[in-house]
Amino acid sequence: MNTILLVEDDCGFRELLAEALQREGFQVQCAVNGRDALSRLEQFTPDVILLDLMMPGMDGFDLLTRRSDRTPVIVISALDSEEERIKGYELGADDFLTKPFSIKELLVRIQVLARRLQPAADSKAGTDVCFDEARYAVQFGDSQVVLTQTEFKLFRYLFERKGQVVTKAELQRSVLHKELGRFDRNLDMHISNTRRKLAQTRLPKSLINTVRGQGYSFAV
Repeated sequence: MNTILLVEDDCGFRELLAEALQREGFQVQCAVNGRDALSRLEQFTPDVILLDLMMPGMDGFDLLTRRSDRTPVIVISALDSEEERIKGYELGADDFLTKPFSIKELLVRIQVLARRLQPAADSKAGTDVCFDEARYAVQFGDSQVVLTQTEFKLFRYLFERKGQVVTKAELQRSVLHKELGRFDRNLDMHISNTRRKLAQTRLPKSLINTVRGQGYSFAV
């Protein structure tokens, strides 16, 4: 799990936690409430959401109710009643961490969540995969995801090199047919959109892995 969406209205706490997670190697985007988080989830698909509950505008419970993605959620809240925890779990939260907490405990919770989700990803990665070039669709057993032409080409390129780390520069040249610029986020946007579509089809986003500082790989 490399990318995190931190949904927290307390500016000071949000900045401190984001900085601590970034020092641990995570990519962190922040949202100030549930409405802001929904907007960001339309643009990218994080590996995990860290979600406060009590926020103005749209609180964490509303976000859990309204979101359409299946991203794992760890609730981080000062609320510590059994009723609030049960409500969070019933609405789709995967874990509940009470403030204040240490960054070490949060990292352990993220690692445990990643281990719990990995078997499902491994199982899907071993499923027969069929490519429909006419519709830009990819079939995984009984599941199918329809992509754009560029997303389809990127996905197939990585699939044909599964187990290998493919650099961003190689993907940019071979699939997008241009050199990778220093501030070019076009490739990352296509990968993020593909992961979002995988999640919406109940397929694991981790089929496409981010290899920090190198590029991407397709899960073997």
